[in-house]
Amino acid sequence: MANKTVKVGLVQLSCSADVAANLEKTIAGVRSSAAQGAQVVVLQELFRSLYFCDVEDYENFKLAEAIPGPSTDLFSNLAKELGIVIVASLFEKRAEGLYHNTTAVLDADGTYLGKYRKMHIPDDPGYFEKFYFTPGDLGYKVFPTKFGKIGVLICWDQWYPEAARITALKGADFLVYPTAIGWHKDQDGLTNEEQYGAWQTIQRSHAVANGIPVVSVNRCGIEGDMKFWGGSFVSNPFGRVIFKASHEEDEIHVEELDFASSDRYRTHWPFLRDRRIDSYQPITKRFLDEE
Repeated sequence: MANKTVKVGLVQLSCSADVAANLEKTIAGVRSSAAQGAQVVVLQELFRSLYFCDVEDYENFKLAEAIPGPSTDLFSNLAKELGIVIVASLFEKRAEGLYHNTTAVLDADGTYLGKYRKMHIPDDPGYFEKFYFTPGDLGYKVFPTKFGKIGVLICWDQWYPEAARITALKGADFLVYPTAIGWHKDQDGLTNEEQYGAWQTIQRSHAVANGIPVVSVNRCGIEGDMKFWGGSFVSNPFGRVIFKASHEEDEIHVEELDFASSDRYRTHWPFLRDRRIDSYQPITKRFLDEE
């Protein structure tokens, strides 16, 4: 990886109830990223629709599709046309009555490389994801693309260092997190600041602990009572924020990542060298109340 770099496009958008319009807007964002030199383009979580998990409504299951399927076919053709890798978050219908929150990866020649199914599923006011999604069963995934090995995790996975660690140990050059998270539109500013700060900090810590860049792409805009906080960002391998998007506006940004810097940080801060893997067995317990 000496002197290896990759230009990553972040597509942060607001969404509407018009699925076709969202898709058109996203495709325009991909094209804009490619025109700015992006080699890998990362889309936000569930970009095809409004964030429907704010309610429990059986009608929303109609938004799901097979993976591979229509959307992966479309983005495969777009990836091949533009010569870029596309990381696309979709609502997967696996079988009748069985659904996942899934991200597909399309290589620069249009090849469908596979999918990652979201492992950690939240259930909070405004985020009723357990109503819709079965937890992932494919394990943690790294996708070997033309422009590097991409470790894909999704939104609520952001809060779990175990997920980032395992994905990094599988050889990821960088981690990406398609995301949909926000504030209640009437929430006070101090709480907003604290929540965004925690969200960014935990992901920056994954960069530090694993010595690789992190790319997080969130949606923006008001949907119902939720104001999605945007703030998509890129962290270098030591947790420094090298790009942060607006909290309010749609934004297309391309950031260059230097994979060689990971070796430098890992060499000078050898956290992987000093791991005591012989002592970590307790982490597989839910809680250590019987020791």
